[in-house]
Amino acid sequence: MNTALYIARRYLFAKKSTHAINIISGISALGVFVGSAALLIILSVFNGLEQTVLKMVNTVTPQIVIEPDSGKTFNPQTAYFTRLKKDKAIYSYTEVLSDNVLLWYKGKQTPAVLKGVNSDFLKNKSLDSIVFDGSFVLENPAGSNAVIGAGLQAFLGVNTADPFEQVQVFSPKKGASGNSLNPLDDFNVMDIPVAGIFEVQQDFDNVIVVPLNFARTLLGDSANVSAIEINVKQNVDAEKLKKQIAEDLKGAYKVKNRVEQNQALHNVLTSEKWISYIILTFVLIIAIFNIIGSLTMLVIDKQKDISVLSSLGAGKKLIRRIFLAEGMMITLAGCIFGLLLGLIFCLLQQHFGWIKMGEENIVLSNAYPIAMKWQDFVLVFITVGIFSFLASKLASNLSVKKVDQFNKDL
Repeated sequence: MNTALYIARRYLFAKKSTHAINIISGISALGVFVGSAALLIILSVFNGLEQTVLKMVNTVTPQIVIEPDSGKTFNPQTAYFTRLKKDKAIYSYTEVLSDNVLLWYKGKQTPAVLKGVNSDFLKNKSLDSIVFDGSFVLENPAGSNAVIGAGLQAFLGVNTADPFEQVQVFSPKKGASGNSLNPLDDFNVMDIPVAGIFEVQQDFDNVIVVPLNFARTLLGDSANVSAIEINVKQNVDAEKLKKQIAEDLKGAYKVKNRVEQNQALHNVLTSEKWISYIILTFVLIIAIFNIIGSLTMLVIDKQKDISVLSSLGAGKKLIRRIFLAEGMMITLAGCIFGLLLGLIFCLLQQHFGWIKMGEENIVLSNAYPIAMKWQDFVLVFITVGIFSFLASKLASNLSVKKVDQFNKDL
């Protein structure tokens, strides 16, 4: 048996002459216990929020998007894109034509992003999950329909149940001089009924989705597209296909996966999580360094034992290891029980959803989402372990500084 560990365990559970030592040790362990549990819970909450937000965003974000490297549009009627469209690994191949437009509804106007899509866009069965008013219908026997973002609906006050009021869409005519006596002569203007309202995330709030033919007529572009959006079939590696497409196109186009399409969102979610981790780690460090006071008092309490051990031939290295082991046991015990508490809390929150977000949300669940990752358990344990070692090492050095003085006093 390891001598230092054996003596440290005896010291941990032995009766101290000064009751304050037990109190300070208990406070140290309790601080690490609460800090570890809080850190794990916060990391799990951020994981849950990240998964929920990305799940919503991925509803309208394709697995692969192809955009022109320069300019706004490109011709998709080439031999390569014709061949790519027939690739058996592809589930949906959506041609997109988009541009900035102006919307007018009942005397209110606002800029928007027009997104014209072909029928493959509707192969996405998750679209209905983001619609909170009306339905995601782009064409019916009566003609073309639009589906708009929640931000546009909130500003314009669009009523999907009113069949007599349609949204007017204004787009500048190509080659317009801007010198017409009637400014409307420089715009293409088309009316379209709104079939539904969707809500995903703020970046998509100003989007109006329309059929591709409607967009071509409005924008005056009968052949080109702004992008090609691709979703692959199940069990197909989208990242592998994306790399293959990028290799085939040889830098003439931008080929992006979901992360690259929403890089800013991913950066925000990641930075928020790590900032919270850093802040809570500082709180945890304060709790961990309480162990210095506990071990310092224990050294004073056990000065006779230190002198006896020294007289029996125990070197300073062994004495240092005894108090280092004691400090590590106190803090790591608090960490392990803290992780256990965090695990139980996360499981209960996942099952019962006791902690609410405060307001009902049509897309997000009202309960705080929780997603546990084994990496977070390891991260918390390593974080506590590193700072526990530093604090215990610092405190254990105090135990050998006055060994000779203790021997004289004895």
